[in-house]
Amino acid sequence: MSAVGELYDRHHLRIFRYIWMHVRDQQLAEDLTGEVFVRMVTGLSGYRQRGVPFQAWLYRIAHNLTTDHHRRANLHEMVPLEHATELSDPLHDPPAIAEQHLGAQQVQRALDTLDPLQREVIVLRFVAGLSLQEVGSSLNKTVAAVKSLQRRGLAALRAALPGE
Repeated sequence: MSAVGELYDRHHLRIFRYIWMHVRDQQLAEDLTGEVFVRMVTGLSGYRQRGVPFQAWLYRIAHNLTTDHHRRANLHEMVPLEHATELSDPLHDPPAIAEQHLGAQQVQRALDTLDPLQREVIVLRFVAGLSLQEVGSSLNKTVAAVKSLQRRGLAALRAALPGE
């Protein structure tokens, strides 16, 4: 049981942030994060490492849960990035927070213009910090496909940002 605790400690914050980016509600994100780890525990006996990193398996569970939530709630929005920055460091001074919010709002609007799969790759790579291989495993895509989606997504993001 201590191994499960170690897995939780190692992965829960990134999984929470990933889910929170998709649901925009802290309590719901906490609930869904808990559900990810419940599913992890129930699925551990059937988990076999077949070239898919463990973390990618967790992100796939999280992705499926958020997709199911959106289907049920008929929501299709992502969390504004300014809320994600508040999660990581709430002690910034007010002017810095205001500046971050303005920039984050622009980035969020630009992210909202991307193809959903491109947006998912960008979030997994740069918010969740997954490798190309982990993103590919999470999305059932090849590394080449992830690179292509990332390249096109970043180009579209650059074009959508003001002053870029």
